[in-house]
Amino acid sequence: MFKEGQIQGVEIKKLKRFTDERGWLMELFRTDEVASEYHPVMTYLSLTRPGIARGPHEHIDQADYFCFAGPSDFKVYLWDNRPESPTYRKRMTIVVGETEPSVVIVPKRVVHAYKNVGDVEGLVVNCPNRLFKGEGKKEPVDEVRHESDPSSPYRLD
Repeated sequence: MFKEGQIQGVEIKKLKRFTDERGWLMELFRTDEVASEYHPVMTYLSLTRPGIARGPHEHIDQADYFCFAGPSDFKVYLWDNRPESPTYRKRMTIVVGETEPSVVIVPKRVVHAYKNVGDVEGLVVNCPNRLFKGEGKKEPVDEVRHESDPSSPYRLD
């Protein structure tokens, strides 16, 4: 059903560590490097244990701006679920995190998941362009979850 390949609109930006005797610093977001449609309106941090996956799910009106900087590695799965997209029905996977610090920008309606493939707990920062549950948390969650559907075409390895 899905073919491997690049997905239009998905951006992968390598992150650079600036290291000195105190440790390291990494710029995660700059307005001069990201299209305004992906500018964050909130930020959250999640911890995922080794071997655990989050997703697959998609958003109808939200884009995600995931920052994978370590201390573990994550396999990111993406499926283009947009019939109007030239890359409709493409699937791509990448490994990012400790060994390849990266930002992964996921446009709305691109199904996505990630799995901690390292040996330690991993942190992920997300800076989505929509507020969770809207202003004042009064709206429905903008999420279509696929992980509990046994007939879902969105499968992780």
